[in-house]
Amino acid sequence: MTQNSSQDTSQDTGTTAPGAQKQLHSAVIARQLENEIIAGELKAGSRLDEIALAERFGVSRTPVREALHILASRHLAERVPYRGVIVASITRERIDQLFEAMGEIEATCGRFAAERMTMSERAALETLHLDMVEMAETSLYEAYEDGNTRFHTLIFEGTHNDELIQIAHGLRLKLAPFRRSQLRAAERMKKSNEEHTLIVSAIIERNAKEAERALRRHLVSAARAVLEHMT
Repeated sequence: MTQNSSQDTSQDTGTTAPGAQKQLHSAVIARQLENEIIAGELKAGSRLDEIALAERFGVSRTPVREALHILASRHLAERVPYRGVIVASITRERIDQLFEAMGEIEATCGRFAAERMTMSERAALETLHLDMVEMAETSLYEAYEDGNTRFHTLIFEGTHNDELIQIAHGLRLKLAPFRRSQLRAAERMKKSNEEHTLIVSAIIERNAKEAERALRRHLVSAARAVLEHMT
């Protein structure tokens, strides 16, 4: 649905809703800045000036301000009195703690999903996984990243627990830039896909304990890849 909206926006400039265009710009800007922060191109303490960024991206200050708000919500930037918004310091300890928390949440989601998913939900997860196998084999990074988000979302929703779904999504948003960065390596994408196979098998077989273990191991593996990427 989001993809169709983006296509409509680009094709019908006469009727584009200002809010939709603004949202598109802020999301694109936020992702670009996230990538630069994770890659170390924007150093900790660097000032993220609204005017300079608006000129760089060719937009007004409003979408830039919203993009900076997104970065702050993910703790990649922070507002400092008399300085404005600066790039936050990203420590190995904080990343490790985030992945540890996410690992426990996703493990719980996996256990509940194995017990509670409907047949149609299990079928959707298996179908998506088969599509992602092809993406991994042909190194379709962008498609695999999008598929990976959908994969974990299906597991969250398979818990049928609204509170747990909300917590899982909140943590995942904080980790999203780091998870994207580690999937850019072909070997890690292949390993991720192999781990998904174990997760899907456990959920399809309604093996709650194995689904829990497989998801916990999956997050430990992702954390290791991110931390190795930082060294």
